[in-house]
Amino acid sequence: MASTAHALHILVKHQEQAQDIIKQLNKGAKFADLARKHSTCPSGKKGGDLGEFRKGQMVPQFDKVCFSGEVLTPHLVKTKFGWHVVKVLYRT
Repeated sequence: MASTAHALHILVKHQEQAQDIIKQLNKGAKFADLARKHSTCPSGKKGGDLGEFRKGQMVPQFDKVCFSGEVLTPHLVKTKFGWHVVKVLYRT
């Protein structure tokens, strides 16, 4: 079982905006460009890169998708912070 993951994310306030971002990604838009443009998280300035983190470091809903969701596929996650578009790059 993986103990660390490396993920990118884009944090927005509304589900519709997050869904639109996923549509843009599926059409070939670059994750980093969309993160810089739309994300309300400070990581947006780094293209949404959260770096590598350990299981349990993130809020439970976010953690679940990072450690069990499909790698390299954009996922929609709702947390107390808002709506996240999450893309897991790898797990170790």
